[in-house]
Amino acid sequence: MKMRQSIAQLERDFAEEAVLERRRREQLRRQATERTRVRRRAKIEQGQRLRFLLLIGSIALTVVVVTVVMFQTLAWLMG
Repeated sequence: MKMRQSIAQLERDFAEEAVLERRRREQLRRQATERTRVRRRAKIEQGQRLRFLLLIGSIALTVVVVTVVMFQTLAWLMG
């Protein structure tokens, strides 16, 4: 009788452990997915920042070039 109880207890323990292990694997999978999402978002934001800085730099360079050319043309026309 005692042997049957211990086998039944072992089976229950095994089933509970299997459920806990399944939950743990699912939680780890969700965490890995979230980490991937966060890394991808950070990489996209970094690229966006770089493109924005390049845009601002090109606009500033265009303003400087146009101003210099405009004043040189004005000086040529006046002189």
